[in-house]
Amino acid sequence: MRVRTRAVVAGGVVFVLVAVVGVWFLARQVGDKLRLPVADRSCVVQADGRVVLDGDQMANAATIAAIGIQRQLPERAVVVALATAFQESGLRNLAGGDRDSVGLFQQRPSQGWGSPAEIRDPRYAANKFYAALAKVRGWERMRVTDAAQKVQRSAFPEAYQKWSDESAVLTRALLGDATGAVACAVGPYPTMRGQAATLALTKGLTLDWGLSSAAADLTGLAVPAPDPRDGWRYAHWLVSHAQDHGVKRVRFGELEWTARAGRWNKITDDRPDQAQVLAEVFADA
Repeated sequence: MRVRTRAVVAGGVVFVLVAVVGVWFLARQVGDKLRLPVADRSCVVQADGRVVLDGDQMANAATIAAIGIQRQLPERAVVVALATAFQESGLRNLAGGDRDSVGLFQQRPSQGWGSPAEIRDPRYAANKFYAALAKVRGWERMRVTDAAQKVQRSAFPEAYQKWSDESAVLTRALLGDATGAVACAVGPYPTMRGQAATLALTKGLTLDWGLSSAAADLTGLAVPAPDPRDGWRYAHWLVSHAQDHGVKRVRFGELEWTARAGRWNKITDDRPDQAQVLAEVFADA
């Protein structure tokens, strides 16, 4: 009887081990498939520091930064806004949250921020945040977390401070204080192509930056750059929106970013252009 019991136990152990190995192998196979798109679509921002975001987060950060400058607010306001969105939503345009909170800043319709549909618009949400921040007396001299808390009135008032360094890096890059600082790796299947992509980019530049002078055609667009800082603002914005707007190539100054390489390289086949930012979109399939 004891021998039989040992045999049963041994058989059970073997079965469990085989099952565990099988589950591990399956999880590894599935996990590899799930990880690849994330890696393919990551964005690395380097401007006296390093931040890694995915494509959606990068696009949202670029829009938040642009809206702040369009409102003629100081760079400090952009740092505060980005730190707030980092903490509240992870820079994601959430459909819900605590109670009736919505969007990038988790603003609440019941507290007068707007309708859920309005708050889910990143531009509307950013504008509302900046408008509220501008009403805070002395916010420019406050710590990032204190300025954010004056607007958000969170139950965790110190939570925003931990994002101040990342937000400062993003601000330096997105406002053109660094060269070739935003590099995104774009997957092989962009959301848009051809004319739809150029129209969306032109509309986005108008809404985010207030630009109306970009020249677009079926293959891409050219954005006037009055000075290098403006040029890098627009170039980094275009790369930030590469995945959702089908951007294939961006050129400015002596550098070129391509979706294929996912990084900035020296231009070797043409004369550098300091007067405009050139963007090429994926052609229609």
